Amino acid sequence: MKKVGIVGARIYTNKLKVKEFVFNLKEKFGDDVEIVSGGQSKGADGYAKKFALEFDMRYVEFPPRHYTYNQHCILDRKEYGKPYRVTNYFDRNKEIAEYSDYLVAFIPEGYKSNGTLDTISHAQKMKKKVVILD
Repeated sequence: MKKVGIVGARIYTNKLKVKEFVFNLKEKFGDDVEIVSGGQSKGADGYAKKFALEFDMRYVEFPPRHYTYNQHCILDRKEYGKPYRVTNYFDRNKEIAEYSDYLVAFIPEGYKSNGTLDTISHAQKMKKKVVILD
């Protein structure tokens, strides 16, 4: 099973690019691929979830700990509903990098997305393959 983390800026709007990428993964690997995301409703994360589910693919997510647990959360229910802390996002970024075999980041050209860059940094330190698309 190939676990492909898809992350990116919340302001990312190229829905078609994410759709084509996810569709191509489904075409190439069939049921041997799982999409991993950070669980944000907007941007690349939201599109990754939308299209993974639309294409009937395996999908899991790592929302920050202050979010409410949902059926796609990979961590145990008791990990969610915690008080808000900005570090919740950065903890989640590391977990995505650890869990994923590959990481694909969708970042608009010229935009600096600190969370996405943090996830990329973790994946690179772990010697994971990272692809950045705009």
